[in-house]
Amino acid sequence: MDGPRGTMIQRLKLSEDEFRGRGRTDRFLSHPVDLKGDNELLQLTRPEVIEDIHDQYLAAGADIVGTNTFGANRIAQQDYGLADLAYEMNVEAARIARRVCDRHAADGRPRFVAGAIGPTPRTASISPDVNDPGARNIAFDDLAAAYGEQARGLLDGGADLLLIETIFDTLNAKAAIFAIEQEFERRGARVPLIVSGTVTDA
Repeated sequence: MDGPRGTMIQRLKLSEDEFRGRGRTDRFLSHPVDLKGDNELLQLTRPEVIEDIHDQYLAAGADIVGTNTFGANRIAQQDYGLADLAYEMNVEAARIARRVCDRHAADGRPRFVAGAIGPTPRTASISPDVNDPGARNIAFDDLAAAYGEQARGLLDGGADLLLIETIFDTLNAKAAIFAIEQEFERRGARVPLIVSGTVTDA
């Protein structure tokens, strides 16, 4: 499988204008919130950047590439005022990865697209306030809805498998798996599902 995408993007030191797609699209030029750092927006504004990263990993020998969608859910995108673009971000990210994989697969060896689903910046079972252990800033149903929307976009875009990655809250993981299983049932078909967890000290 490929390596991290976020650090590859950071190395490019893209500007605010580049994140907004200036010179390529007018769609985000007047958006009122700073967009620099919203890596998932790049599949809409600078798709060639994401395509090149996938291309580098496949050229290095990877058989599976993860989509650039770690934070492409409506919960994370609320920080940028782009929550309503979550589905579109996932579809386009999967299409980009699919295109690059298919190009490399011309050598007769298949390459696969892993639809990456990050943990979201909010947790269902861990308090955001050290002084109030019972506090929560997200509900299970809201998490499941966001994960379901993301899975739907990734599958619609052509992902071969889904990867719940770097998840550190087991209740978030449960919400993601629940939502994905619902999406599989809705479609009447399923793809492999991988869960990559992070263990934190208590």
